[in-house]
Amino acid sequence: MKNYSIILLAAALSSCASIRRHNDQRASCIKPEKLKEDVDYAYSKLKQMHPQLYWYISKPELDHKFDSLKGTIHESLTPLQFYFKLQPVIADIKEGHLSLRIPRRKFTKKEIKNLENKKGLFSRFEYYIKGDHLFIIQNKDSIENIQPGTEVLSINHIPVSEYVNKYRKLISSDGFNTTFQSYFLKDVFFNFYTAENGFTNSASIETLYKGKKNTYTLLRESKSKDDKEQDKAQEKRTPEKKVNDYVASSNSYNRSFKFLDKDSTTAYVKVKSFSRDYSEKFYKETFKKIKNAGSQYLIIDVRNNYGGSLHEINNLYSYLAPEPYVLIKPSQLASRITPLKTNYFRKSTAFEYAFKSLAYPTYVFAQTFSTYKKDGKIYYKMKADKPTKPNKDAFHGKVFVLINGGSFSASSIITAKLKYDKRAILVGEETGGANDGTVAGFYSYQKLPNSKINLPIGLLLVQPNIDFLNTKKGVAPDITITESMQDIIKKRDPQLDWVKNEIAKEKKNK
Repeated sequence: MKNYSIILLAAALSSCASIRRHNDQRASCIKPEKLKEDVDYAYSKLKQMHPQLYWYISKPELDHKFDSLKGTIHESLTPLQFYFKLQPVIADIKEGHLSLRIPRRKFTKKEIKNLENKKGLFSRFEYYIKGDHLFIIQNKDSIENIQPGTEVLSINHIPVSEYVNKYRKLISSDGFNTTFQSYFLKDVFFNFYTAENGFTNSASIETLYKGKKNTYTLLRESKSKDDKEQDKAQEKRTPEKKVNDYVASSNSYNRSFKFLDKDSTTAYVKVKSFSRDYSEKFYKETFKKIKNAGSQYLIIDVRNNYGGSLHEINNLYSYLAPEPYVLIKPSQLASRITPLKTNYFRKSTAFEYAFKSLAYPTYVFAQTFSTYKKDGKIYYKMKADKPTKPNKDAFHGKVFVLINGGSFSASSIITAKLKYDKRAILVGEETGGANDGTVAGFYSYQKLPNSKINLPIGLLLVQPNIDFLNTKKGVAPDITITESMQDIIKKRDPQLDWVKNEIAKEKKNK
C-alpha cells in the first residue's frame, strides 16, 4: 500500500508538472523564424497527406497565401496569436474538416472540479448569428429576464461585431457554400472567446432589445444542490438513453422517432448526429414500428447535423433503398503509407500503450492490406463502397428529408445520394457540406514543432456514389424554405410545416 501511494503521488506530481509545462509553453512567445518554420511544416504535411488539397483553391494561389503569411510575421508571438494568423490561411483551403486546434491552457483536476461546480457564463443562452450580429434566442435560466431576440452589442466593452468578423475568418465550409458558417459560428463563438479571454467569473454585456439598450453583468454562479442532483440524474445511462443516444450536456437526444398523426400515416425521425452509438438498435426498432404501422410517409430531419459515422448512414440508407445500392465511391488516399500516420498511440494511457504495442504488428498488417492501386491512384477499402442489400424492414413509401446549412459531412453524403437516386424530396436550404463529397474519414494528428499547435489532417476523399455536379457547393434542396430568427423564437417550423401540408394535400387527393 505504501508503494502504491508513492506511485499515485508521483503520477499526480508528474501530471501537475506536465500541465504547468503545457501552460508555460502556451504563454511563451516564439521567435519569428521559428513560426515561419511552423508555417512551412504545416504546408508540407498538407501536401504530403491531403488527398485533394487543391480542390477549391489552385496551387499557385495557396503557395502565395502561405508565402504572404510568412511575410507578415515580424515579431515573436504566443501560440494563440500565431493560431489567429495561420488558421485563416488553412480556412482558405475551403475544406470544412480541415482546421488547426485552438491552443488552450490546460486545467488541473482542482480547477476542473471548481468549474464543474459552477454554471456556465455564456453557455446558459442559445444564440443566432446574422451578418456580424449576435442574438440571444433562448435564455435557459431566465437570467436578468433577458428576452429572446435580444442583440448582444458588446462584451466587456468590445463590440461583438469585431469578434464575429475575426472568428468568421477561422471557419470554412466545403467549397463555396454560403450557409454553413453562421450555423457553426454560433456554436463555437464562445470557444474562440474563452480561448482568448479565459474562463472568467463575470462579464459585462451591452444589449439591444426593441430599440432599448441595457447593460448586464453575467456571473458564473455556483450550482445548487438541486442542480448537482439533476446533473447526476442526466448522466445515468438508461436503456432508452443509450438507444436514443442521450447527450447530458444539452439534455437532449441525438436520435428520436415519433408518428405525427393519430393514424401513424407519417413517421418522423430526427438525427442530430450520426454518432453510431447504439444506432443499429435504434433503426432496427424504429423501422420495425414504421412497417408494422403501415406508414405511407417518412420525414427524416438532419438539420443541424454536423455528420459522423459513415457506417451509420450506410445502415440508415439500407432502410430506404428499394434495391441493392453502393453508398460511396472508392475512397482515395494521397499514398499507401498515409493510413499508417494516424497516430496509433495518441492519447494512450501507460496500460493502453503497452497493449497497443503488442497489437501494433497486426495494425500495420491490416492497414497495409487495406489499400490498393487502380488507374494510378491509391484507394482505401471501405464497407460502404461495396454493394449493400436493402434491409428486410426497409421503408417503401414517400420520403422527405429536412436539410439546412448545419447539415454537414455525413449528412451531406447521404442527402446527396438520396437526391441523386430520386429516393427523397429535400426541403430546406443548401447543406453546409459539399454535394460531391469531402475529405475526412480518419486523421493524422500533426503537431507543429515550435508552436505545438495540433493540425488534424483528413486522409480519405469520401464521395457519394453519384454523378458529380462540380458546383463546388452544398446539396441543393428540391424545395427551398428558409427559417428566420423569429421562427426559432416562436417555435415555428416552416420547413416541417411545408412537408406536413404537402402530405395533407396528397392524402386529401387520394
